[in-house]
Amino acid sequence: MSEQLLLVMSLVLAYGLGSIPFGLLFTRWAGQGDIRDIGSGNIGATNVLRTGNKLVALLTLLADAAKGFVAVIIAWRLVGDNVAAMAALASLIGHIFPVWLTFKGGKGVAVFIGTMLMLSPLAGLNFLLLWIVVAIIGRRSSLAAIIAFLATPALLYVLGEMVTMQVSLVMVAISLWAHKENISRLLSGTEPKIGQ
Repeated sequence: MSEQLLLVMSLVLAYGLGSIPFGLLFTRWAGQGDIRDIGSGNIGATNVLRTGNKLVALLTLLADAAKGFVAVIIAWRLVGDNVAAMAALASLIGHIFPVWLTFKGGKGVAVFIGTMLMLSPLAGLNFLLLWIVVAIIGRRSSLAAIIAFLATPALLYVLGEMVTMQVSLVMVAISLWAHKENISRLLSGTEPKIGQ
């Protein structure tokens, strides 16, 4: 099988994995209806938490992170490091723009964490720890995510991981675009706290 075909297969698979709407599936299996009709309407773990079911929210977070992690592993083993970074981007795009949900998905936080933990474990752990600290202090998931997103390319640059840094810049830009309504509410002081 040619390397070009493996590359295409890796990216298509990464998008497909990223587009699995675990938040939607888990809330339905838990008998809580359509997560898109709850809170912000987002399919990510933060909105799933608004159902009051912490276990389902945790499972959503872990599953969303895992699909990014697995997408990168598969691409890395099939083709190599550079394609693994591209697969990270493809999985994020799949999560935010899933074909199954008319391209209206999540905001990419958990998927970003999962991909970074595979591409650059230090950057992934830094993102996760920074998100946790800011979330505890500020009580707003979106603020924590935005700060962690912005810090990641800078850390990757310092670490000298240039390919991952360049891909992360695109991933961060897409994720910040997905957070545009959150950014607007943060600026106006109307962004809800975690659990509200």
